[in-house]
Amino acid sequence: MNIAPYERLLLAVDFAPETESVVARAQQLTDHCQARLVLLHVVEHLPMSYSGDLILPDDFDLEQELVEVAKKQMTALGDRLRVPHEDRHIEIGTTGRTILRLSAELKVDLIILGSHGRHGLAALLGSTARTVLNGADCDVLAVRIKE
Repeated sequence: MNIAPYERLLLAVDFAPETESVVARAQQLTDHCQARLVLLHVVEHLPMSYSGDLILPDDFDLEQELVEVAKKQMTALGDRLRVPHEDRHIEIGTTGRTILRLSAELKVDLIILGSHGRHGLAALLGSTARTVLNGADCDVLAVRIKE
């Protein structure tokens, strides 16, 4: 049986320090397979209503602020991993669905993401890794994140 090597990898990143092992695994696979690495960060949709005591200016757009912060982090990570600018994606949406959509659009061979391995109630409420594992048209590598 001849298995084709991975040619295009999608790494879903959230820029948290504890996910560095996921980034390292993606870099290792990219080098080993001589594959093209695509980076994706998803800014989750934020509910528009807030009932707390926080007072924000009328023109304040929290999602856009999060995108601006993500751009800086994506630039640093992309430069470090030598990922071309066209392979660095920041999207607003639901994380699992956005990963699936972009992976299909780009026809990636492998999706790499972190998994916290939650149990009990946290596992029942949903998991990005589970959404991607159940919906992907390609292989998925869920790298365990040490808490």
